[in-house]
Amino acid sequence: MAKDVDLTSKEWCDIVFEAKNKDFGAYVMRQKSASRHNKSMIVVVIFIIAVFILSQVAQSIRQAWEEAQPKDEIEQIVTTIDNAAEEEEEEEEVQERIEQPEPEALPEEILNTVKVTELLIAKDEEVTKDDEIQSQDELKETQTAFGQTNFDQGTDDRNVVREHKNEVIVEEKKPEPEKEEVFRAVEQMPRFPGGEAELMKYLSTHINYPTMAMENNVQGRVVVQFVVTKTGKIGEVKVVRSVDRDLDKEAVRVCKTLPDFIPGKMNGQPVNVWYTLPVSFKLQGVN
Repeated sequence: MAKDVDLTSKEWCDIVFEAKNKDFGAYVMRQKSASRHNKSMIVVVIFIIAVFILSQVAQSIRQAWEEAQPKDEIEQIVTTIDNAAEEEEEEEEVQERIEQPEPEALPEEILNTVKVTELLIAKDEEVTKDDEIQSQDELKETQTAFGQTNFDQGTDDRNVVREHKNEVIVEEKKPEPEKEEVFRAVEQMPRFPGGEAELMKYLSTHINYPTMAMENNVQGRVVVQFVVTKTGKIGEVKVVRSVDRDLDKEAVRVCKTLPDFIPGKMNGQPVNVWYTLPVSFKLQGVN
């Protein structure tokens, strides 16, 4: 095949369809393919040029409009916007001032109250000795007068009243008692009544082997630490070496049920002491 053969030429089409049915339709379409490709390219190029021209025209129109727009109108628009923003700020400030709560009414029992003597008109025969009008000397002695106002104990100074109202009574907090020290080693360690043998016997008779651990053949030694208080009671209990969650829980439970120990002593005085106890879980018939 020659390298200079034009694939869109009629000669190439004849070579392809040589000894074939040219009336089927493919031969005609093959002949017109070059024309269709050329038309498509032309349409695409025209579309791209049209889009570019339209964008340039739109940009030119926009620039012309901006240049033709009077600067005074633009400044006026900006000024209007600024004035509107300032008015909104002023309205917000006025609204905040309006919404501020009014000063609370002062308690009536703190402010002075004014008492005015009431006038009562009565007949002479109905007037008793206690109701008779006192003389000037008597009024001076009692420091009261007809129609005179007197005041309850208090003050008219609102500042003093507000100070009295806002007065808060602060109670002094009592210092919290300091936690007693827990020793790890003392001169005389805590002892179970009857010794270690009785302690192991208690554990063996009071441990309930967890069902899940038994079904899964879980066994081992859980190391537990607990505080023997200076009164011999069992205090805080914790696991320091775990084997299984169920076994750990059972070991802690049994330790909390232990009877009172003989407390440990330091310098002859009972003290709180940490006590370490290994709790063994072993299934019979399982190595």
